[in-house]
Amino acid sequence: MPELLLVDDEPGIQHAFRHALQKDDLQLRFASTAAEAVAEFRRARPNVVVLDVRLPDATGLETFRRLRDLDARVPVILITGHGTTELAIQAIKEGAFEYLLKPVELPQLRETLDRALRSSAAMRTPAAMPEVEEAPVGGDLLLGRCPAMQEVYKAIGRVAGQDVTVLILGESGTGKELIARAIYQHSHRSQKPFLAINCAAIPENLLESELFGHEKGAFTGADRKRIGKFEQCHGGTIFLDEIGDMSALTQAKILRLIQEQRFERVGGTETIQTDVRLIAATNANLEALSEEGRFRKDLYFRLNVFSIVLPPLRERGDDVAILVEHYIRLFSQELNKPVKELTPEVLDAFRSYTWPGNVRELQSVIKQALLRMTGTVLLVDYLPALLTGTMTTPTPVITTPGALFDWDHFVNERIASGSVTLFAESLERMEREVLVRLLKHTKGNQLQAAKILGITRGSLRTKIRALGIKIGHSVWSEDDHDD
Repeated sequence: MPELLLVDDEPGIQHAFRHALQKDDLQLRFASTAAEAVAEFRRARPNVVVLDVRLPDATGLETFRRLRDLDARVPVILITGHGTTELAIQAIKEGAFEYLLKPVELPQLRETLDRALRSSAAMRTPAAMPEVEEAPVGGDLLLGRCPAMQEVYKAIGRVAGQDVTVLILGESGTGKELIARAIYQHSHRSQKPFLAINCAAIPENLLESELFGHEKGAFTGADRKRIGKFEQCHGGTIFLDEIGDMSALTQAKILRLIQEQRFERVGGTETIQTDVRLIAATNANLEALSEEGRFRKDLYFRLNVFSIVLPPLRERGDDVAILVEHYIRLFSQELNKPVKELTPEVLDAFRSYTWPGNVRELQSVIKQALLRMTGTVLLVDYLPALLTGTMTTPTPVITTPGALFDWDHFVNERIASGSVTLFAESLERMEREVLVRLLKHTKGNQLQAAKILGITRGSLRTKIRALGIKIGHSVWSEDDHDD
């Protein structure tokens, strides 16, 4: 269970945290002074620290610096009252994760803690290559023995110790962030922070500010200075996923950062010097995008100093069986669903499926099957219908125009048109229908919609963008005219 250390001398704040997070899967630890905080940090090595910048026995940044010296990889979130914002900004410049202003709103706290815990897990959870090193307990494994994966392992070994930019290429769900973590953890920067940013999950007009920071008043809503990730992660490693989604302006600033390790905040004139290693990833063809003028050629050449290509799961042969065995063992413990045997038909179904969502989809399918399973034998009956070819077309019930999508018409029309990607098209259409209706229900409130869906707000934003859903005074899809 992840551990959170709250350092605050106000009993009311400690009580509020205990009450607000009592149902969360977190173990809470408390300290009221800097001395207690350091002692508790040494003893427990928490996953995340929430730190008040004013304590009775410490001033300003002293406590943060002492914690950072003990372990720079533990995300520290500062909470600050009015008049102490500059101290918080200075801490962010020195590597603190985030700062929140009192009174802290619960949704903002949860969202920040979620990001911090994911960042902590990315730095702490080993990403090991079992062919090269002993598999860690509770770690993430780069599994696979096919020739293409062997080349990936060799590539990680060659580049991890070099301070060069790495470009990871592969379809969605192939494990690009896991590769980035393996490079980071085997590098000389492994004791410094690692930050992962999904460029597609952040609105285009905010991505530049997220990466490079902004000055107060730089744009509408910029009510205070913000330190960007490249300044915050000085000495560490930044992983930019879906880098092909960047605007031309952000691409230009990334190019300069790679070349000179310098940049300016949005709305600022001060040149900031930093020292970060950049690992980028994309499922797009950057070479083709650069030829079309949609991605800077000079940036592509800078990113492509050393590239690693991840094979899709459908091309990995017997690796499917290895992955199935590993994730059944892992998830059966996690879900308390012991599996003593899986039938040959189950393995045949896994092997014959094309896995458009790659390893991420395989993980999801295994969890679904285990949750359906009764007893200790995994039968083919417990697998989702898409693996066994027993999917049936839902019977549409149309009440008013647009109330429910006419699946009968959609499937028949796509079959008649000779579609060979009907499954992927149907999944995309289903996602769009669910999200549009849910966002209409929440009146465009993405935080509430993400909570109902059981996903993060970042994942929801990515889906909204990918599916062409627009949110204004009303919510609609670019394909609404098809209904």
